[in-house]
Amino acid sequence: MTPFGARLRALRAQRGMTLREMAEGIGVSAAYLSALEHGRRGAPSPGLIHQICELFSLIWDEAHELADLARDSRPRISLHTGGLSPAQTALANRFARQLRHLPDHTVAAIDALLRETPVPPSAGGEAAEK
Repeated sequence: MTPFGARLRALRAQRGMTLREMAEGIGVSAAYLSALEHGRRGAPSPGLIHQICELFSLIWDEAHELADLARDSRPRISLHTGGLSPAQTALANRFARQLRHLPDHTVAAIDALLRETPVPPSAGGEAAEK
């Protein structure tokens, strides 16, 4: 499950809404919505995020949080290491091999370290991901 999928499921549960009811409310199939919640579909479009925010009356911080979660919820990513140092390339490969085996506290520590490391504006934040 992706962070977006987990939040979507929680929002739906908080409002006592079935998968089918939510799907009808935003104009998608229940199968698509289920796949989105379980991380079997890519991140939703900005338009779909807007529809979800309208359905749940999310504004400001909650809407922004949902959009951020969608950005960080692509179930498949590629990291191109061309142009990086040998150490960076080795780290990327080690991380890819070991990520699924890391305990939650280690993932949280790595995430905190990355969040406090500034990304230069010229890097674009997601330029290495596709």
